[in-house]
Amino acid sequence: MSPRELLEKWIYAFNMADAEALADLYTDEAVNHQVANEQITGKSNIKEMFAQGFANAEMICIPENIFEDGEWAIMEWKDPQGLRGCGFFHIMNDKIIFQRGYWDKLSFHKLHNTPMP
Repeated sequence: MSPRELLEKWIYAFNMADAEALADLYTDEAVNHQVANEQITGKSNIKEMFAQGFANAEMICIPENIFEDGEWAIMEWKDPQGLRGCGFFHIMNDKIIFQRGYWDKLSFHKLHNTPMP
């Protein structure tokens, strides 16, 4: 499976708010580091991060651009309310080993009317 194909599975699971399916796309030791948050390490912790996120806000990922470079998939995205961001996914053996994301945390909390931690 190409990095782009795995990213498309990730987008589908994300848009279905399926933390279990998302977690299955990561290695057991994967790292997810959203620049606005602390680094999350480990598949089970990543699953919990997604489950909490989906419980707190309705999140939709609309890809604007997807790029593939070797073991990397890169996505520029937006959501229906105009929030924008980008994600970098390092993929080996059909699993995400590292993810880095950039987005505006303050705008996210304002859009979803949730308190800033």
